[in-house]
This record gives sequence, C-alpha cells and structure tokens, in this order.
Amino acid sequence: MTAPAAGAPVIGAGVIVPTADGRVLLGRRTTAGESPTWSLPGGKADAPGESFEEAAARELAEETGIVLPAAEMRVLAVLLDHELGRPRLTAAVLAPPCDAPAYVTEPHSCGGWERFAVDALPSPVFHPSGLVLARWLPGYPGPGGAHAYTVVR
Repeated sequence: MTAPAAGAPVIGAGVIVPTADGRVLLGRRTTAGESPTWSLPGGKADAPGESFEEAAARELAEETGIVLPAAEMRVLAVLLDHELGRPRLTAAVLAPPCDAPAYVTEPHSCGGWERFAVDALPSPVFHPSGLVLARWLPGYPGPGGAHAYTVVR
C-alpha cells in the first residue's frame, strides 16, 4: 500500500477493541519513515461501496486475524483533521468486546499487539488513534486540532 500524495484526502476507521475486563487492543506502529507510536487497528475505507463498519471489520481481520462481523461494529463519531497538511476523515468505530488473540499479520508496519488498561495507555499514540480514543474515553487527553461529529442513533 502506498501513502497518499500530499494533500490527498484519507478516509478510514480506527477500531476500538475492548476486552471483557475493560482493556483495549493497541499495536506498536512501526511504519517506515514515521516515528514509532501505538495505534488502534484500522485503516482506509478503500473498497468501492465499503461502509465505515465494513472497513473496520476488514482492517481488524487483515491486521490482527481477529474476525468480527461488521454488523456488530458501531460508529461513535466521525473525526476530521488536517494533520500533515491533508484532510483525514476517521470514523471512531467500537467493536464488540473480544478476548481473541491478536497476531502480527503485517510485520512491516506492526511490531506486536498488546492489551492495556484504559487508565494505563502507552504513549506516544498515533494521531488518529488518539482522536478515536478521546471520543470513547471521557477525560482521555487526546490530540487537539480535529472537528468531531458524534453519531446519534
């Protein structure tokens, strides 16, 4: 997968995968050309006609081997930021609780998956993941600079 051209919009989903005991899944993001950060599973909605929920389920399976139905994903909010000079629209997607093991399926961009208590999250966090976590966790000190649109159902 190639990076989008500078200024090209990016549309994707960040997936919050909680466990039954309240922890959350994060991966060590090791993408070439970027400083290492911690990241939620997720990525671009790039299949024609793909919804945020479908993109979240697909990316979760591709990146971790965890298969959860798109019908059980819930969009909490849509976030618009312009980090790095390009517009990015990220859906904050909440998966159902899952304790299944997460595997590194993309070793070129992930150094491992771990589950963390929400009051002991590691840093630094990948910018879009921080935005998503801030929509899910009241009081989480996520990054600023984004417009957040809460989804009401």
